[in-house]
Amino acid sequence: MARSGTGAANLLARLGADVVVTDRKEERELSAFAGAVDPRVRLVLGGHPEEVFAGADLIVLSPGVPAGVPTIQHAAAKGIPVIGELELAYEIAARGLEDPPTAPLVREGSGGFLAVTGTNGKSTTTALLDFMMKKNGFRTILGGNIGNALTTEILGRMENPEPVDFIVAEVSSFQLETTAAFKPRVAAITNITPDHLDRYRDVEEYARAKARICERQGRGDVLVLNHDDPVTRRHYKEWLSGRDDAPTVFFFSRYETVRGVYARDGAVFCNFEGYGSHFGNCELIAEDAIRIKGVHNLENAMAASAMALLAGCDVDSVRAALGEFAGLEHRLEFVRELDGVRYFNDSKGTNVDAAMKSVESFPHSVLLIAGGRDKAGDFSRLREPVRQRVKLLVLIGEAREKMKNALGDLTETTFADDLRRAVEVCRERARPGDVVLLSPACASFDMFADFEDRGRRFKDIVRGLA
Repeated sequence: MARSGTGAANLLARLGADVVVTDRKEERELSAFAGAVDPRVRLVLGGHPEEVFAGADLIVLSPGVPAGVPTIQHAAAKGIPVIGELELAYEIAARGLEDPPTAPLVREGSGGFLAVTGTNGKSTTTALLDFMMKKNGFRTILGGNIGNALTTEILGRMENPEPVDFIVAEVSSFQLETTAAFKPRVAAITNITPDHLDRYRDVEEYARAKARICERQGRGDVLVLNHDDPVTRRHYKEWLSGRDDAPTVFFFSRYETVRGVYARDGAVFCNFEGYGSHFGNCELIAEDAIRIKGVHNLENAMAASAMALLAGCDVDSVRAALGEFAGLEHRLEFVRELDGVRYFNDSKGTNVDAAMKSVESFPHSVLLIAGGRDKAGDFSRLREPVRQRVKLLVLIGEAREKMKNALGDLTETTFADDLRRAVEVCRERARPGDVVLLSPACASFDMFADFEDRGRRFKDIVRGLA
């Protein structure tokens, strides 16, 4: 009964359905959401009684609930449809309903859904893409894994149901597991690196979940992939094999000249020759004119640019957006400079690959605060960037011993009992020109409500330094 569950329940209640929300947590643990639930919705908390599911016509899962749990499997075996909140939003927004009658929210003949998934960078890519579309004058809805549930956004539009041109959505592997008809007009996979291995057997299973974003795309649809990412480059032909109606594939790359968007000699170029009358091969923007910085943000900027151009944005709107977009909170976010030391909040760096790219955004002299709840990450992959760039490693949370064993021989390493003490240690040891970086490479749930809570606490502590 978090964001997705509350959004789905409220939208269904508004449409006249008899809705039950069930959660293993007690009401006192769900106070942040219980008060936001439509009063017509019945709450069954503290467990998942079989009888709640037995009489259902439809079961809508929140992303955090695996479809393989026994209660859900038993219901599915009885023929009860099981979908996710993303699928529910897609059905209502893209298709409309016959009973009760609702018109599609997306304008007829427009672009439909633009969807972004991937391990890292998907929130920034999605937000930048939406910024580009709005800059071009398109009417859009932004939602999904990036913040508000799409069902909440759709519900908010029902009182003023003017159609939109595009729905721009960040979608997670968890959400994609429970899709049945979801079919974005333009989709992107930013990258696939090891993550959520506490839920998936291996990276291959995780990658297959991500690849569901293009499973129902067809001729006329577009798939944008990271050419530099070995998993997507290795598997995309397999994902699309045997299909006469496969989507058209474009790439983005920091290293190669590709059909799509690529970087070369300090500039970003687009190459869409042969696809649509207004596309060509031209320089898009100088890299140093892109407002968001860091190697990972260059990739995000290229992914968003490719999607926007393929969805009908003009080059001038994309170029202007790249020069104006300031980035998202908790993603390599500059907090302040104090006594010549810069502090950055990268609390969204919840896995090893994200932390690697954040550290690699600085040439040297990084004091890195890391640690939290391990998601079965391979911390040894951080060894080279830590060896080259990190002068002090301050570890917190449940994973700190594991991280010390993997990295502690490379640089000075110490433990801190909480985030405040970690910042204080960095304040004591940092010198002018150094960077203090929170990029945990771990989930936040051992010490914080979520990565946003962790990032806000870090910023409050840093801003309180004297």
